[in-house]
Amino acid sequence: MSNPSEMFRRYLSAMVLNSLATAEAAGLNATDYYALNLLDLAGPLTSGELAIRTGLTTGATTRLIDRLEKAGCVRRVLDPADRRKVIVESVGTPPGLDKVLEGTRRRLAEVLMSYDEEQRAVLFDYFGRAATAYQEATDELRS
Repeated sequence: MSNPSEMFRRYLSAMVLNSLATAEAAGLNATDYYALNLLDLAGPLTSGELAIRTGLTTGATTRLIDRLEKAGCVRRVLDPADRRKVIVESVGTPPGLDKVLEGTRRRLAEVLMSYDEEQRAVLFDYFGRAATAYQEATDELRS
């Protein structure tokens, strides 16, 4: 068996490289792809929340929203509770993104289905707990 630390780093590197290649194949840059994923997972966010979650400056976030709006993926809506704030809503995925993701989804489904139900439960428990740990570590690094 390989060194567990090296194996985990290899896994993370492959995941990051796949995300970068997916973004490029879909005609997006990595930050735009990441922001669309954030909006899909979190739902509508204010531009300020999007800036915090992406780690971008407010100016860079405005340009990000402009690009995604022009591509027909998001829209800006005034916050009914505070008209000074803009809420960014996802309104669709880039054309062809599902097609680009087919190979990755198929391969990962094959891997996951090679485990029994109990093993998959452990894997998904890990994914949830690891996501929280990564988010907390990221927040710690940024503060």
